[in-house]
Amino acid sequence: MKKKVKEAEIKGVRINASGCLNRCKLGRIMVVYPQGAWFKVKNKKDIDLLIEQFLVKDKIVNKLLV
Repeated sequence: MKKKVKEAEIKGVRINASGCLNRCKLGRIMVVYPQGAWFKVKNKKDIDLLIEQFLVKDKIVNKLLV
C-alpha cells in the first residue's frame, strides 16, 4: 500500500504497520485516522479501492467497513 500511495503522489498520508488492534478475529484490519474508520482488507483489489475512493476521493467504502 505504501508503494501505491507514493506512486499516486498522495500527500498527507502516513502508513504504518501494526500488531493486533484487538480485532484479530476479523482478519486483516485497517484503521484510518482522524476519521476513525475501520476497514477489512482481503486482497489487493480492496487496497486499490480504498486508495482510489477513500484517499483520493474522500468517499467511505461501505463494503469494506467493519
